Amino acid sequence: MTSIPNATRNTEDFEFQALNEARNYRNALLREFGPFLKGNVLEVGAGVGQLTEELRRLGPVQKLCAVEPDEVFCERIRAKFPDQQVVHGTIENLEERQGWSSIISVNVLEHIEEDEAELKSYRQLLADKGGWLCLFVPARPEIYAPIDRDFGHFRRYTRGALRSRLEAAGFSVDRLRYYNFAGYFAWWLNFCVLKKRGFERNAVRFFDRAIFPLVNWSETSISAPPIGQSLLAIARANR
Repeated sequence: MTSIPNATRNTEDFEFQALNEARNYRNALLREFGPFLKGNVLEVGAGVGQLTEELRRLGPVQKLCAVEPDEVFCERIRAKFPDQQVVHGTIENLEERQGWSSIISVNVLEHIEEDEAELKSYRQLLADKGGWLCLFVPARPEIYAPIDRDFGHFRRYTRGALRSRLEAAGFSVDRLRYYNFAGYFAWWLNFCVLKKRGFERNAVRFFDRAIFPLVNWSETSISAPPIGQSLLAIARANR
């Protein structure tokens, strides 16, 4: 059984209002994950539905189920999208155990203490179709900051550690790379050195509009970075 996420968090809203400004960032993630999101898709840790809204627009997605452990967040999703299937809880509360083509999990796994058990549960849900896991997590333990602790993050990952966990859980890794080279240094400066405990909305907007597009173009068109603020993984469940 997987553990309850966010058990150690020290914040109520995960800075959703500020992070709503990261539109280019979300769109870039969907460009990476989009080819693997089709059929019956499970969104794990939907939050207040910022990514859910984008996923609902993807034509190849026939059915989308959002899973979220926070009841208040679930109600916000239902209020915005009355026809959206929402499961309050974790994937252990999911009644449909087969038929999933893909799972998307963005900035969720780090909130779960028993992350290896969580990944095994993902593989079990995807195994009958040999489905895809689209995973995005914070990277590099050396930039673990007080704000990580506030958010209830148990860890930040290295590429090697994440690959080992995925393979041990029964996945074949198709793609695994660091993401957002500039964000690594921005996180280190703002949250490790300056010890900030929140995001500034204007700063998020500036980074998303002025800096991130160039960084993302470089990482996707020229070369993946040697380190980054996050890790992006795409892995297929072994049958």
